[in-house]
Amino acid sequence: MGLRIGTNIAALSVMKHITQSQRDANRALVQLASGSRFAHSGEDPAGYTISEHLRGQSQGLKAAHRNAENALSFIQVAEGGLNEQNNIMIRMRELAIQSASDTVSDVEREFLDQEFQQLREEVDRIAKTTQYGSNKLLMGNGQSFSFQVGAYGGSENRISYTLTSKTSSDALGLDDLSVADEDDALAALKDIDGALSIVGGARASFGAIQSRLEHASSHLSSHQISIEEARSKMSDVDVAEAVTRMTTAQLKNQYQVAVLSQANSSAQAALRLLQT
Repeated sequence: MGLRIGTNIAALSVMKHITQSQRDANRALVQLASGSRFAHSGEDPAGYTISEHLRGQSQGLKAAHRNAENALSFIQVAEGGLNEQNNIMIRMRELAIQSASDTVSDVEREFLDQEFQQLREEVDRIAKTTQYGSNKLLMGNGQSFSFQVGAYGGSENRISYTLTSKTSSDALGLDDLSVADEDDALAALKDIDGALSIVGGARASFGAIQSRLEHASSHLSSHQISIEEARSKMSDVDVAEAVTRMTTAQLKNQYQVAVLSQANSSAQAALRLLQT
C-alpha cells in the first residue's frame, strides 16, 4: 500500500465509527434520563404511534372511571335519603302499634301523635331536600341521566338512568295519618306498610343501578391497568439494557480514539522516509 499524506483514509474510517459510538451512547443516555424508549424521535416510529394511541385510551379510561365513581356518589346520596326514610317509618309504625293498644290512654296517644306527626313531616322534608347538585333525587320527576363510563363515543360506553322514585309524604300515602286515637292508629299501620313497600321498591331501583355502576367502575380500573401495562412494555426504557448499551458504546468510543491515534501516525512514516 502506498504512503499518502493528502487523505488519511484509515483515520476517516475510524472517525465514522467514533461518531456512531457517540451517537449510540448519547441515545442511551437520553433514554435513561427520560425513562422513555421514544426519547429519540427516530426510535421505532411505528411503536411510538401505537404507544401514544394506548396512552390516549388509558387517559380516557381514567376519566371514565372518575365518571363512574361520581355516578356512584350520585346514587348513594339518594340511597342515604331512602335509608333514613325507611328508619323513620319503622319508628312511625312502632308508635302506631303502641297507640293501637288500650294500655295507653287518650292523653298518652296525643303525646305519641306529636312525635308521629313530626316524623311524617321529616319523611316529606327528606324527599324534597335530598339532591345531588341541583337535581332532586326523590321527587320522581322523570329526569333522565346518562353517565359516560367508556373511553369512546358509542352508546355502549354510556349508562342511563331515569328518576322515577317519588317518596314525599303524599306519594307514600302518609299525609292524613294520625295515631291520636285507637282506630286511626290501626288504620295507619296498613298505610305505613304500603309506604315501606314503596320505599323498598325505590331502594331496589337505586340499588340495581348502584350495583351496575360498581361493576363498571371495577372493570374500568382493571382495563386501565392492563392498557398501562401494555403501553409500559412498549414505551418505557429497559434500564438494564440501556445501561449496557451506553457502557458498551462508551468503551468502544475510548478504544476507537486510541485506534484513531494510531491511524494518524501513519503520515509520520512518510515524513521519516523523506528524512532518510
